[in-house]
Amino acid sequence: MALEGFLLSALVLTPAAAASLLLLLPKDAEKAHRWIGLVASLLTLGLAGMVWSRFDPSNVAFQLVETRPWLPTLGIAYRLGIDGISLLLVLLTALLQPLVLISSWSSIHQRVKGYVFAMLLLETGMLGAFLATDLFLFYVFWELMLLPMYFIIGVWGGERRIYAAVKFVLFTLAGSLLMLVGILYLSYLHKAQTGAWSFAYEDIRSLTIPMGEGFWHSPQLLLFAAFALAFAIKVPVWPLHTWLPDAHVEAPTGGSVILAGVLLKLGTYGLLRYNRPLFPEAWERATPLFLWLAVIAIIYGALVSWAQKDMKKLIAYSSVSHMGFIILGLFAGTVASTQGALIQMVNHGLSTGALFMLVGVVYDRRHTRLIEDYGGLAAVMPLYTGAFLIATLASIGLPGLNGFVGEFLILTGSFPTHPVAVILASTGIVLGAVYMLTLVQRVFWNPLVHEENRTLADLTWREALAFTPLAVFMVWIGVQPGTFLRLSEAAVRHLVGGGL
Repeated sequence: MALEGFLLSALVLTPAAAASLLLLLPKDAEKAHRWIGLVASLLTLGLAGMVWSRFDPSNVAFQLVETRPWLPTLGIAYRLGIDGISLLLVLLTALLQPLVLISSWSSIHQRVKGYVFAMLLLETGMLGAFLATDLFLFYVFWELMLLPMYFIIGVWGGERRIYAAVKFVLFTLAGSLLMLVGILYLSYLHKAQTGAWSFAYEDIRSLTIPMGEGFWHSPQLLLFAAFALAFAIKVPVWPLHTWLPDAHVEAPTGGSVILAGVLLKLGTYGLLRYNRPLFPEAWERATPLFLWLAVIAIIYGALVSWAQKDMKKLIAYSSVSHMGFIILGLFAGTVASTQGALIQMVNHGLSTGALFMLVGVVYDRRHTRLIEDYGGLAAVMPLYTGAFLIATLASIGLPGLNGFVGEFLILTGSFPTHPVAVILASTGIVLGAVYMLTLVQRVFWNPLVHEENRTLADLTWREALAFTPLAVFMVWIGVQPGTFLRLSEAAVRHLVGGGL
């Protein structure tokens, strides 16, 4: 019970504390670096489990709230809280991090201390962004994520890693700086309306933000655009997606898993957490635009994935398509579609994270990601084949696995209000099955013509250990989705305001 008052702080700061501990160790103590990172991430996962056990799904308010003064004269405070919208994403983040460190155990050989340090600092940034209930603190965590991911791509990435890392930073900064201006203006508006500075989420949510006439004379539309641009780049929404394939292809396997599993979700989370409740009229005005951008992303991402020759690039473009479904569910605006979008954020993190992890397995053995360099792996690597099949079927939405739950809720929840968009988006499901099953056929069941593939080792115990929890949750969500949907239902219904 003594932990109750700072449980969220412990959750957020444990990885950063472990990262600080690494600084005291010599750089050649690689085994100690790996173990400290793994133990810290497992401890963080345990703390996330404690948060889950103490969470009341029927309470729509923030829970386990922590508030401590920071810059009181400016209304800035250290505020943390969790609700049904952030809980699932916090659990996803805490689950993925130890699995990434396990899967990277034998693939990262250089600058191990720096890699583990960057991963732990990145985890603190991600968890802090999901839990911050002060807009200024949210921005601090949002920017904190930028530096470690830049180094993860730029130091441990592929041949074009510097180009990909710089592109990632420039795109992200372009949006986040505008969001900072919007955050500062919201605090100024609070001062004008109440006489006191504040960045507290609930205080800002209570503001009256005028719509005005025309875009340039509408504070609400301008603020919506400032926030939405930052989040749309992070998702990424088409046509702001061009940084993503480069970042995925050049990033090391662990970086790709975290990028797909968590970082992209901060964009959709931001749209749901900030844009919808803070700027409701602007949200309604922007809904048609985002719905069509979502449909374009779904179809475009699927078609471009189908054309890829590189396995990792195929999965990267598939993320553009899958994230389009989440945008569709958010802007369709019903309880069912929003619930579907939220659970699909988790589903995408599990299945696409698993796919990136598994592509990394064969890349470590063959040092190629070209589809044509494989074939016949089903006879050589049966365990690996089974794992890849599970992740593939989850990704394409096979009933009984997690992907089906999210897509079903998004499409059925969106159809009553936006039937045309749903019909067009549904083609993305068909195309997704085509390009993923074509990939499986070519890699695993085409003739084994490359002699190098005959001696490939199957999954090691460590690689199987990293994949197994992901498979468990893919099946668990697919068979018993209510376990997870109940966590967010009350919060989503409160945010959306009833509906379907």
